[in-house]
Amino acid sequence: MSFKATVLTLYPEMFPGPLGISLAGRALEAGAWSMEAVQIRDFAADKHRTVDDTPAGGGAGMVLKVDVLAAAIDHARGLNPDAPVLTMTPRGRPLDQARVRELASGPGAIVLCGRFEGFDERIFEGRDVEEVSVGDIVLSGGEPAALMLLDACIRLLPGVMGAASSGVEESFENGLLEYPHFTRPAIWEGRTIPEVLRSGDHAKIAAWRKRRSEDDTRLRRPDLWERHGDVRGQPASGARHDDEGTGT
Repeated sequence: MSFKATVLTLYPEMFPGPLGISLAGRALEAGAWSMEAVQIRDFAADKHRTVDDTPAGGGAGMVLKVDVLAAAIDHARGLNPDAPVLTMTPRGRPLDQARVRELASGPGAIVLCGRFEGFDERIFEGRDVEEVSVGDIVLSGGEPAALMLLDACIRLLPGVMGAASSGVEESFENGLLEYPHFTRPAIWEGRTIPEVLRSGDHAKIAAWRKRRSEDDTRLRRPDLWERHGDVRGQPASGARHDDEGTGT
C-alpha cells in the first residue's frame, strides 16, 4: 500500500511543489506515494465561502472557523480513514525523526495547513488533530511546514533513496548529529580532508565518525547530547578529540 498524503489548504496550487521533483517526484510518478491537495474553502457553508472570523474576546487578525475545518477533515478521513491528522503550528510538539519514521511506515498523513491567526482551538480535541511544530519560528502559513513534513516521510519510503544506509547514518537517527563529510579535491584552499578518511582503515574511519558525531552533538546541540546520555543511562559528558584533525 502506497503512502497517501492529503493536504488541507487554502492554497492547493502550492502542492506538490518541490515534492514533484527529484527523489520525491520520481517516487510520485512511480506510485510509491500519492497526494491530493484539498481546498478548505470548498467546505464553507455560506455563499461567500467564508473560512475565518474575528477572534472571540477581541484582538488582531482572523481565526479559521471550526465548522469549516471539521468538514474538511471529515472529507479527508473519508479518503484515508487510517491516516493520522496533523496540523502545522508553532504551538505543537516539535517534530522529530522518530515521529517521521512512524508516519512513513503507515498509510500516510492528512496535513491541515493554517493561515491568519490560526485555528479555533476546539478543532484539536473535536477531531483528534495532532499539533506539530517544525521549529521555534512563525511562518505565513502551514504549507511550507507541511512540505517539510512530507519530504521527511517520503524519502524514507522503500526504494525512494538509492542506498538504504542513507536513511540510517544521518542526523537524529541515533539521537546524535551526523558526522561531517568530505570529497575530492583532497586539498582546497589549504584545507585538507582528514588523513584518517584517506587511510582505507574502515575500523579507524568508523571510530572517527562516531567520535565526531558525539563531539559535534555535545558542542552544537547540548539538548540532544543530554537526552542521548539519558537513553544510554550514562552522564552526557566528554571532551572533544582533535587528534585526527578537522581538515583545516
